[in-house]
Amino acid sequence: MPGHFEPLPGGGAAVALDEVEISIIRSLAVQLLELIGPGPAENASADPLAELFAEGPSEPPSDPVLRRLFPDAYSGPGVEAATPEQAEEQQAHSAEFRRFTENDLRAGKRENALAVIRSLDALTPGGDGGAVLELTTGQSEQWLRALNDLRLAIGSRLDVVDEEDTDLLYRLPDEDPRKPMVMAYLWLGGLQETLVATLMP
Repeated sequence: MPGHFEPLPGGGAAVALDEVEISIIRSLAVQLLELIGPGPAENASADPLAELFAEGPSEPPSDPVLRRLFPDAYSGPGVEAATPEQAEEQQAHSAEFRRFTENDLRAGKRENALAVIRSLDALTPGGDGGAVLELTTGQSEQWLRALNDLRLAIGSRLDVVDEEDTDLLYRLPDEDPRKPMVMAYLWLGGLQETLVATLMP
């Protein structure tokens, strides 16, 4: 179990984490929360129907990590427009889609990151400071989405675009200042992969 998730009888997953690993994941999840931003303002409407139809931003975020977490739906990398008119139309569709979906997407990502923090805070450490984290199937799915967001965020900071970039990360010299971030990126990838395996039927 050390270093990877294993399925639990009846559903869910478990992983043994040491004190440092718990601290790293928790810290990254807190940073992700800060990056995503707060939830609805305190003075938001108390009317749930009005809240449901509250509009979000129509422009992509300026931060490259947030752009990776909240990409344009109809434009961006890999989506080519044949004409300037088509490009303008794609941009308009993307803005409209973002306006009505980004608030919900942000809320979902916040909830997933909070689920990670809460489950780590609920652990009872052993004598060495480590613990075995046990997740229900629902918690496993939240963790999976949060791990994906963390890897997207770190990958964006490392300029990881495709598999070739990941291969280059393995060959970075130890003295490279990006090495600790690379190690976290690769380690989270291993956790994510084994967690996916536990959710397979």
